Amino acid sequence: MTEEKQQDILHDWLDRHKGLFFKVVRAYARTEEDRDDLFQEITLQVWRSIPNFRRESAETTWIYRIAFNTAIRWHGKERKHQDGRQSIEAMPILEYQPEYQDERLVWLYERITELAETDRSLCLLLLDGFSYKEMAKIVGISESNVAVKIHRIKKYLQEQFEKMKV
Repeated sequence: MTEEKQQDILHDWLDRHKGLFFKVVRAYARTEEDRDDLFQEITLQVWRSIPNFRRESAETTWIYRIAFNTAIRWHGKERKHQDGRQSIEAMPILEYQPEYQDERLVWLYERITELAETDRSLCLLLLDGFSYKEMAKIVGISESNVAVKIHRIKKYLQEQFEKMKV
């Protein structure tokens, strides 16, 4: 495959599946700078993997798997580097705040970032309407384990919502 063809495929996938990329990024990175870094890392990994795509699964399934694996590796590296680093979040003047944010969406993504890595992945896949069978294939666990985890995630989110209302 030529590099030009690889670039064309990447641009096509970014155009059609950019929401997928952004959901994973938002679930695994808390600051805007980290989101930019993770987005670039996921994009690079997808680009590198294009020649290996054999169309044995849907594009979205394959891209999700790369995105999740990249995000999990990236998140692990970032946690190791957090010690001894001053948080840029301590400087509110530098924080990016869009003019309008849906408070419910902000709350949901904050809760998603608190979940274990596999649970984050499952939550995003559930929000995108994937079946349990598809989720199991992407995440690499059994379908029954997906069902149990989804049930626990929903219960956790409901409990957090109830705490917020008090």
